[in-house]
Amino acid sequence: MTTFVDRVELHVAAGNGGHGCASVHREKFKPLGGPDGGNGGRGGDVILVVDPDVTTLIDYHHSPHRKATNGKPGEGGNRSGADGKDLVLPVPDGTVVLGRDGTVLADLVGRGTSFVAAQGGRGGLGNAALASARRKAPGFALLGEPGQDRDIVLELKTVADVALVGYPSAGKSSLISVLSAAKPKIADYPFTTLVPNLGVVSAGETVYTIADVPGLIPGASQGRGLGLEFLRHVERCSVLVHVLDCATLESDRDPVSDLDVIEEELRAYGGLEDRPRVVALNKVDIPDGQDLADLIRPDLLARGYRVFEVSAVSRQGLRELSFALAGIVAEARAARPVEEATRIVIRPKAVDDAGFTVVAEDGFYRVLGEKPERWVRQTDFANDEAVGYLADRLNRLGVEEELMKAGARAGDEVVIGPGEDAVVFDWEPTMTAGAEMLGRRGEDHRFQAPRPAAQRRKDRDAELHDPEQEYQAFDPF
Repeated sequence: MTTFVDRVELHVAAGNGGHGCASVHREKFKPLGGPDGGNGGRGGDVILVVDPDVTTLIDYHHSPHRKATNGKPGEGGNRSGADGKDLVLPVPDGTVVLGRDGTVLADLVGRGTSFVAAQGGRGGLGNAALASARRKAPGFALLGEPGQDRDIVLELKTVADVALVGYPSAGKSSLISVLSAAKPKIADYPFTTLVPNLGVVSAGETVYTIADVPGLIPGASQGRGLGLEFLRHVERCSVLVHVLDCATLESDRDPVSDLDVIEEELRAYGGLEDRPRVVALNKVDIPDGQDLADLIRPDLLARGYRVFEVSAVSRQGLRELSFALAGIVAEARAARPVEEATRIVIRPKAVDDAGFTVVAEDGFYRVLGEKPERWVRQTDFANDEAVGYLADRLNRLGVEEELMKAGARAGDEVVIGPGEDAVVFDWEPTMTAGAEMLGRRGEDHRFQAPRPAAQRRKDRDAELHDPEQEYQAFDPF
C-alpha cells in the first residue's frame, strides 16, 4: 500500500458568494419605507498552509476534490448573509504549487506559509447598498459571484541539507540509519528504498537533515527506474554525497564509472551544477572493498572531490564524514539570506490597463476583461432594472466608447466573456442619448418627483460612483 505520495493533481473549488436581497421596508401607514435588502456573504477561500506535521500528499491522492463553503444570501431588514468558511489544506514543507500548464504559482517553504489556491466569490450587493439619490429604491440586487474553480498540481521537494545519491544497493539507507535516528528499510536487493528517507544528524553544534534518495540508474532523468520521480528531492539540498559501492558483485560496474553515470543524470536533470560534491567510498570493511578504495582514491582526489572511506557496518570514517558535511552545511547557511521568503508569483496589471479589451471577430464583437465578465455574472437578466444597471456600469467603464472605436454599430452582435459562458446581445448604443438618459436606467420610478436643475446635476455626479467600490475596498483580482 502506498504511504508516500510526492505529486498529486488537486481540484479545488472556492465557495460561491451569496446573492444580495431586494427588499423594501414596510410598516403600517408606510408601505414604501425604503430599500433594506442586505448583502450576500463572501464565499470561502481554499488555502494551502505548510504544516510540519504533514510529510506526504497522500490525503489529496485519495481525495483530490476539495471545496469551500458558500456564502449565505442577504435578507431583508439590512441583514447581510454570513461569509462562507475558508477551507484550510495542510501541506508538507517544501510543496511547490503548479498551474495546469506547469506555471509555478507558489513555492511554500517554512511553517505557517500559506497560499490562496482558489478565491471565494464576492457576495452580491443588496438593494440597500445599490440605492442612490437617483435610484432611491432599486427593485433588484446583484447575484453572488461564483467561486474560483481550478486544477492545480502539488509537488513535494524534500527540504534537506544533504542528499545521498548513488546506484541501487550502494548502501545509502545503511549510512543514513547509522548517521541519524532514521530507520529506513534495508535489504540486499536493488530498489529496496522506494521513497525518500529523511534523518537528522548532530555534528558538534551543527544540526542538519540528510535525505536518502531512491537509487539512480542510467536514464533516470528520462524516467527509467525511480529516478525521475525522486530527483526533485535533491533540488533544495546544500551538498550532494555520492555513495559509491566498493564491494559490488556486478562485473560490469566499478565505483568511478558509477560516479560518471550519476553525474551525467544529475547534469541532464539540471539545476544542480553549483552544489558541492562529496564522495563516500562505502563498504570498506570488506577486504576487496578497501583494496578498491585505495586504488581509485587518487583518481577521485585529482578530480577535485573530497573523499571519505566509510563503512555502515564497522562505522569507519562516519565521524569524519559527518563533521565535514556539517561544515559545508554551515557555510551554505551563512551564505543564505537571514530569512528566506516564500516565492509566490505575482503578476501586476499594467498602469495603462483599461480592465477590458474589445476584439472584432467574424460577424461580432467580443468584450473580454475581469470586470465586465464579473458584472455579467452578477446580473439577474430576468430583471430589467438589473440589466439597465449593468449597461450603466459598462458605459462608465468605457466599453461603449471602445465598441464605437472598433467600428460597432447599432444592432451589431456583442459578446461579453470567452467561450460558451459568454453573454450575447444586440448592441444599442446609449452614449448619444446623454447622461440624463443613463441615470434613468435601473431606478424605481415610484420614488421619482420633479427636482430642481441644480439637484439633478448633483445627483448625476453621485451616480458616477459605483457602490461596489466601497463594499469591496480591496480587489485581489
